[in-house]
Amino acid sequence: MTATTGRVIDSHLHLWNLERGGYAWLTPDAGELYANFEPAKAGAELARAHVDGAVLVQADDTEADTEAMLRVADEHDWVAGVVGWVRLDEPSAAEAQLDRWQEHPRFCGVRHLVHDDPRDDFLELPAVRRSLELLAARDVPFDVPDAWPRHLASVTALASALPELTVVIDHLGKPPRGRPDFVDWRAEFERAAERPNTVAKLSGLRIPGAGYSVDALREVWDIALDSYGPERLLWGSDWPITVPDGGYGPTFEVLEKLVGELSDEERHAVLGATAAAVYSLQISDV
Repeated sequence: MTATTGRVIDSHLHLWNLERGGYAWLTPDAGELYANFEPAKAGAELARAHVDGAVLVQADDTEADTEAMLRVADEHDWVAGVVGWVRLDEPSAAEAQLDRWQEHPRFCGVRHLVHDDPRDDFLELPAVRRSLELLAARDVPFDVPDAWPRHLASVTALASALPELTVVIDHLGKPPRGRPDFVDWRAEFERAAERPNTVAKLSGLRIPGAGYSVDALREVWDIALDSYGPERLLWGSDWPITVPDGGYGPTFEVLEKLVGELSDEERHAVLGATAAAVYSLQISDV
């Protein structure tokens, strides 16, 4: 991209080390993903793609995962921010964890693996709502992964109930491209967009059997752009989840072509400025 787009910030990148433990979802069945993905690998991918920095996003509902990301942030200037985890269903624990994490200048958000949580009503639990009120009061955004099909309606209800909370819909809510329920996803995704405190990430869009190209993503790209506009869209690599399907470069190139159709100001928003605003990033340090 040209210099007019400003700093390019990947809003969604993961790291993990299997020796550290945790990551119950990550088993040998995951193939290439069942390996260590450390800062050196991530930094090299960013450099090859000419990406200036990245937001590290939790991949495990544990303090250890957040602690590890914050240590990486201390050691690597390319880390623009860290979206960590707090125990949302225990408000007193969540408050104590927030106090701790917010001592670090790169801590910028909270996420919980709702798609792995057995509770369909997780976002509606009174204790979770109280914890999310704490986030809103502290201006800490909340990421929701893989919201379709169980949680996207709850995201809309949450955003309505807590208008001061910035709700980040990861991976566009996981649109079921090529499936009959795509129409239902679209309706709920557009309803969520009516809440001005929601934003959406252009990430995690590789779906087995659905194709991944400019043409394959055209429909969801147009829906996202029409619903949210560039000022409420953030691109993210979702690396290393993309490794089995080509990795960082090929994933970014497709999104870059779509974003390249926008004006300079709009490209600047999607590729970095929106992420900087949502997560209060000090991108001049990246």
